[in-house]
Amino acid sequence: MTSPDSRRITDLGTLKALSHPLRMRLYRALFVARTATASQLADQVDEAVSLVSYHLRKLADHGLIEEAETQSADGRERWWRPSSYGLSIHDEDMRGAPELIAASDALGRAINDQRASLLERFLDERLTWSDEWRSASLSAEWLPRLTATELNDLGQELEAVLRKYDQLARAAEAAGDTEGRENVAVHLHGFPYRS
Repeated sequence: MTSPDSRRITDLGTLKALSHPLRMRLYRALFVARTATASQLADQVDEAVSLVSYHLRKLADHGLIEEAETQSADGRERWWRPSSYGLSIHDEDMRGAPELIAASDALGRAINDQRASLLERFLDERLTWSDEWRSASLSAEWLPRLTATELNDLGQELEAVLRKYDQLARAAEAAGDTEGRENVAVHLHGFPYRS
C-alpha cells in the first residue's frame, strides 16, 4: 500500500537513481496515473517497453515505487504504483557530504527543467484549453521579506493546503466523480536572494 507520507531521500544511490531523466518522467507519470503497467507508461513516454521495465525496476530497487495489485484479467502484466505520497529532500540530510549535495543539486536542476517544460507546454497549448481552464490557471510571484523561520512556516502551510485539495480530489475520484477533472501542476519555490 502506498504510504500516505512523503519519502525522505537521504542516500546517494536513491538520488542518483531518480536523477535519470527517463526515471523522473516515469515516476511523475506513475504518480499521476496512481497505478500503471510498463506498457502503459511506455506509451506515455514514447519509449520501448523493455527500456521502461528496466527503469521501473531500478526505481523499485530504491523503494521509490512498488508492485501494485493487478488491475486487469491478464495476470502477466506487472502493475506499479508510487511507494509513498511524494518525495522530499532536506538540506540538513546533505550537510557535510559533498557527494550528496552535488547529487541533490543535480536532481533539483533536473526537476526544475521538467517543471519548466510542463509550464512551457501549457503556454504553447494554452488556447486549446477552455475559457474556464485558462481563467483558473494561475501564475504569480510574491517578494516578501521573511525570516528563515517564517519561510519554513509558509512552506508548511502551503503544503498543507495543497495536500488538502489533492486528498479531496483523490476521494472524489475514488467515489466516481471524475467529471471535469484534469491533471494540474502546482509549482512553488521559496528561496532567499539578494538583489
